Amino acid sequence: MRQKVAIFGGTFNPVHNGHLRLALDLVQQLGFDEMRLVPCHIPTHRADPEVASARRAQMVTLGIAGNPSLLMDDRELVRGSASYSVDTLMQLRDERGESCSLTLVMGLDAYLGLPKWHRWRELLDFAHLLVVNRPGYILPSDGELAEFDRVHRAEKNALAERSAGAVVHLNIRALDISATEIRALTAAGLSTRFLLPEPVRRFISEQQLYGARADAGPRSS
Repeated sequence: MRQKVAIFGGTFNPVHNGHLRLALDLVQQLGFDEMRLVPCHIPTHRADPEVASARRAQMVTLGIAGNPSLLMDDRELVRGSASYSVDTLMQLRDERGESCSLTLVMGLDAYLGLPKWHRWRELLDFAHLLVVNRPGYILPSDGELAEFDRVHRAEKNALAERSAGAVVHLNIRALDISATEIRALTAAGLSTRFLLPEPVRRFISEQQLYGARADAGPRSS
């Protein structure tokens, strides 16, 4: 049987329950053997996060502890240069061989900006794209992305039948949690309980990330 590996990249600044519940739902619904969470080292489409990539990777490791299907992949940190998805997929393809199904997970909001990505048309040479539809975002009816989508759109069974080359759209429950909100609450000394895994919440407090204050323990409990 073809192995199915998913790649879920992001700044994870910080990783939260919205990220992790989506990752687990995708594993359970689509039967991925692995879901690899890949923290971005140097993002190319947004400002550099104020928290270093090594600490963001630590938070991912803390957040996924005890979930064997979720793995933290530090290859973009080790690479040490700007984080390009095509490089990550090329490296994984070399490691896993031609028969393994690789799938890059992204939200529809990110997919709409795909033509701005580095060597974006080459992504399907190495993997499938799994686009998680999001409220408020609509795929355009014309233009280069619309044409790309029409040519490569497939049903979800393509993820098991082929090793790469399909664009699959999926409607799936998503928790309405944002890292921006978590950072703002933390800076204000307000509670982030139940928005992110407890070990991650404690790490943020202990390391005084995002403006967390050492004396803010009782207010954030």
